[in-house]
Amino acid sequence: MKCPICKIELKKSTLANTAIDYCPVCLGVWFEKDELRQAKDEKDKDLIWLDIDLWKDKDKFKVLKGEFLCPFCQVPLYEIYYGDSDIKIEACNVCNGVWLDRGEFRQIVKFLKEKAKYEILENYFSNLVKETFEIFRGPESLREEILDLLAILKILRYKLVVKFPDISNIVSNLQKRS
Repeated sequence: MKCPICKIELKKSTLANTAIDYCPVCLGVWFEKDELRQAKDEKDKDLIWLDIDLWKDKDKFKVLKGEFLCPFCQVPLYEIYYGDSDIKIEACNVCNGVWLDRGEFRQIVKFLKEKAKYEILENYFSNLVKETFEIFRGPESLREEILDLLAILKILRYKLVVKFPDISNIVSNLQKRS
């Protein structure tokens, strides 16, 4: 595969325990289908439950036909915003691969951390319900959906500790006596 920008052969590497292809010149990164999600989950385990489906709400995002070709399919990549962020990425609607320019992976993780803070404070229970139903209907494997739900429950525990420190102390003392 060739870099869509530099037109040189991509090199293999690992990013957050995920095999990826990268350009040694521009340092752009090619993620095949689901590799971006896997790398994000490995980079920050607390974000495992928070996923952005790039193609879910097609009428909500602006799509521009990009000037670059997919390294895998050789069809034009589309320039889209990553969720509701200001981060523009290139994506292939055929193979669902994603091209990130240098530094965009770091920007995505930072954006998701901020989004997670908001979702935890404002939409915690709706996210809990959503993750519970996703156990039965996907889109990820059953194991991954259960891990997502467990991550949300872990956040609930932290939220309760912060909001109700007295209850947390009582529970901690009970655990010490057992």
